Amino acid sequence: MSAENTAGMLDTIVIGWGKGGKTLAGTLARSGERVAMVEQSAQMYGGTCINIGCVPTKILIHEAEQAHGSDFDPQRFEAAVQRRDKLTSMMRAKNFSMLDDLESVLVLTGHATFSGPRTIKVSTETEELELSARRIIINTGSVPAQPKIEGVEIRGRVHDSTTLQHAEMPKSLIVVGGGYVGIEFASMFAQFGAKVTVLDRGERALSKEDQDIASEVQSSLVDAGVSIISSAQVTKISQDQSSATVSFELDGQAQQLEADAVLIALGRTPNTSHLGLEAAGVKVGERGEIVVDKFLATSAEGIYALGDVNGGPQFTYVSLDDHRVLANHLLGDGSRSTEDRVAVPYTIFTTPPLSRVGLSEAAAIEQGLGIKIAVKKVAEIAAMPRPKIVGDPRGVIKFVVDAHTDQILGAALMHVDSQEVINLVALAMRQKMTASSLRDQIFTHPSSTEALNEVLGQLS
Repeated sequence: MSAENTAGMLDTIVIGWGKGGKTLAGTLARSGERVAMVEQSAQMYGGTCINIGCVPTKILIHEAEQAHGSDFDPQRFEAAVQRRDKLTSMMRAKNFSMLDDLESVLVLTGHATFSGPRTIKVSTETEELELSARRIIINTGSVPAQPKIEGVEIRGRVHDSTTLQHAEMPKSLIVVGGGYVGIEFASMFAQFGAKVTVLDRGERALSKEDQDIASEVQSSLVDAGVSIISSAQVTKISQDQSSATVSFELDGQAQQLEADAVLIALGRTPNTSHLGLEAAGVKVGERGEIVVDKFLATSAEGIYALGDVNGGPQFTYVSLDDHRVLANHLLGDGSRSTEDRVAVPYTIFTTPPLSRVGLSEAAAIEQGLGIKIAVKKVAEIAAMPRPKIVGDPRGVIKFVVDAHTDQILGAALMHVDSQEVINLVALAMRQKMTASSLRDQIFTHPSSTEALNEVLGQLS
C-alpha cells in the first residue's frame, strides 16, 4: 500500500516491529484491514528478538560454548559475530517481506510521535507524514536502563548489551549487574577467553532464584573463569583510549577495577519516552510503562500496548501471547485476557542453561504454602545419561510441589537441554498434571527429559 492518500483510509497503525505487533499487523491485514507498520530503524525490522536480543546473543553463546574455555582468541569472536550478522540479516529481510508483501500493509521507516488521539506524525528520512486510524497499537519494546552513575553513558569502552555484540573482543570485561542479561554475557565472554568480573549490587547474583540454584549457576560461572563480587555499589566509571575503570564501594571501602570494556547490565525499561503519549491521553506508570487493562487497552480509547512496553514480563513469547489476547479481543469472542496466563517459563542461557517456571521454594514458603521438595544434582541422576553423553553433567533439578494436592508449584532446571524440558514442565502445570502423573510419564532415552522420572520419584 502506498503512503499517498492514506488519510482516512487506515484501520490500524502499529508502532514498533516487535513480535506481538508484527504478528498482529499481519493477522489484521489478512482479515481485510488496512494497516500501517511504523518502525524507526531499518536495522530493527522484525524487532529486538531477531536483531539484537534473543537470536543474535544465542548465536554468540553457542559459538562461545564450542570453544570449551580455550584461550583468548579474538578471531573466534569475530567469526561468531559474522555468523550472527548473516543470520540476523536474513531474518530481518524475511520479516520485512512478511508485511511489505501484503497489499493492505503500508510499511514506513521513521520515528512516530502522537499528535493527538489516534493520530501520529511519522518523520522519515525524506518527509513528515500525519496518519490517523481508528486503532493504534504501541509495540516499541524496551531499552537498556541507564542508571544514575557518573560516566555510565554508552560510548567508547562502556557498552550496553547491544553495542558489546559488535565491539572489539575485550581481553578483560567488567559486567555491572548480576541479573539475567549480565550473567549470560559474563558466561559467554568468559568462554570466548575474556577475563570477566561481575559487580553485583545485591547480596548475591540472581537474587530471585533460590540460594541452592543460584549457587549452582555461580559454580558454572567460576568454572568458566568468572569472578563475582557481591554487594558492590558502583559509584563512577571513567575511561581513556586504552582502558576503562570502574569505581565501587565494598564493605564501606572504596575500590577500583580496570578492564578493556565495561558492560552496563542493570535491566531494561519500557521504550516510551519519545512517543508523545500525553498528546493521546495515554497514561504511564512509574517506570514509564504504558498502563493497560487485561485486554491490553490503554487509558485512551482505541489505543493498545503490546510486549515489553506495557510493563509485563520482558519475553518475546509473552509479546506473542499479547498478540493472541488482542487478536481474540478484536476479531474473536473476546474471551482471552492476560489473566489467563499461568506457568510462564524462562531460561537464562548460561552454560549449562538455567530454566525456571512457577514458584521458587522461597516464594512458596513466603506465601505460607505446605510444600514438598524434590531436588537432585544432575551428576547424581542415574536415569539421565544425556548430559554425560555431551560432556557436561553439571547442574541441578528442583521441584516445588504442593504437599496436599500434589500439584507442581514450580521447578528450576539447570542442565543441558533445560530450555526444552522446562516447556514440558510448564505444560504439565497448565494442564493441572500432578507431580506423580508427570513422574510416571514415558520419555525417550537417552534424553534430559527422563530425569523427571527419577527426580520426582523422590516424592513417592
